[in-house]
Amino acid sequence: MNKKIYLFALVVIGLSLVSCDDFLNTDLKGEYTSDNYYTSAENATMAVNGIYNSLYGNTLWIFGDVASDDAVKGGNAGDQADINGINDFTAKSDNGVLNTYWQSAYETISRANNAIANIPGITMDATLQNRLVGEAKFLRAYSYFNLINIFGKIPLKLQPQNSSAAIYVDLSEVSVIYTQIEKDLTDAIAVLPTDYPLEKGRVTKGAAYALMAKAQLYQKKYTESLTSIKSLEDLNQYDLLDNYSDLFKPGAENSVETIFGLRFVNNAEISLGNNLNVWFAPSVEGGYYFNAPTQNYVDAFVDKTTDNQDDPRLDASIGREGKPWFNNSTFSSAWSEATGYLVKKYNEDMVAGVAKSQSTIPYHAIRYADILLMKAEAINELGGVDAISKAATEVNLIRSRARLAPTTATTQATMRTVIRNERRKELGFEFHRFFDLMRWGKEVAEAALGTDLKWNDPRFYFPIPQSELDTNQALQ
Repeated sequence: MNKKIYLFALVVIGLSLVSCDDFLNTDLKGEYTSDNYYTSAENATMAVNGIYNSLYGNTLWIFGDVASDDAVKGGNAGDQADINGINDFTAKSDNGVLNTYWQSAYETISRANNAIANIPGITMDATLQNRLVGEAKFLRAYSYFNLINIFGKIPLKLQPQNSSAAIYVDLSEVSVIYTQIEKDLTDAIAVLPTDYPLEKGRVTKGAAYALMAKAQLYQKKYTESLTSIKSLEDLNQYDLLDNYSDLFKPGAENSVETIFGLRFVNNAEISLGNNLNVWFAPSVEGGYYFNAPTQNYVDAFVDKTTDNQDDPRLDASIGREGKPWFNNSTFSSAWSEATGYLVKKYNEDMVAGVAKSQSTIPYHAIRYADILLMKAEAINELGGVDAISKAATEVNLIRSRARLAPTTATTQATMRTVIRNERRKELGFEFHRFFDLMRWGKEVAEAALGTDLKWNDPRFYFPIPQSELDTNQALQ
């Protein structure tokens, strides 16, 4: 059978490209099949742009934040009730949140598989051809990385969905999928450029090294992770911004700290904005006040700055009583019925005539601070001569930006605690915390989340959606 391909007026939304303004006025192209679509470099580029497009529905926060000790569901008590099942680990296979994420991720994978299979057959510039396939492989790897860290064993689909054998695929072990992730990223590294002067937002070589390092760290392959980080650092492209809060303002998608993330465009006619600010904003701004930060998260900020002030990352990350909010307003704890706090990242000043959902605040999936903390963790876990001081060097770069004194950790155990605490504070509400707790093991996870987690070695996973169980004949 031929898989139908639908082209949209704008094919890049999730990682909108600054050079794609012309797409905004492009008419609908109609219906194609895999046999008659992949015939030109232009169509190949649009097909890969469509993979980026599929990342736009970003619900990773429900798993990364709400399932962690950093946040609870928030919002109106009866709204989006299925999120409660993620929040308290009671979600069954019929949970709508699980199904939505699964369908979205496999849509990305399906689009990537089509591009990977069909672009090599087009007569076109070889460098562009290889690059586009490399982008598709990165995006496939990114999707599988998130899926296995939510669901564990899943179907590994690597071919276009044009036969029963490609559609009905049995579960693969997590280790097998990690092997494929590393293969895809190795292929991507070989062909991706370090930058796109005219098309900011596309996947780069640095992004592939970064995701490789993260995948290796999650597997406790610390030496390999450090090698990937070294390759990224050798590109001499990335650094920390001077001001932490600048990461969460319009334009931060082009910062020296950004490695891979989602870009957004303010456009009144087509929904291209970051709607996370609607999900997280207070009702007085037309928001739904979900993803409410916990007191436990606030209490993690025990260290004062060298001038005895609160860690600036706290108020850059969340709104709390009496502190500055947006449009020269002051935050009120009454805006968050659940905890008294709301997420500040992804929010910005409201502009007259511009919909709240048209925010241009980027989402940073991987940024350089994350890399520095991964590097510190890998060094510390490997141990050996000078491991503590070497790990401290990386941690202190993060602490210095927050105006905190250098760490005083002197043992592997105390350094491990420092690194984990810094990850929580530095990367709060960037959807990492739950996955960190899972990879750090049962003792750490249960200490943070309680024994209701129902840990099942090697870790807790959410159930595969019922829709997949019902339609995938290989699972029946």
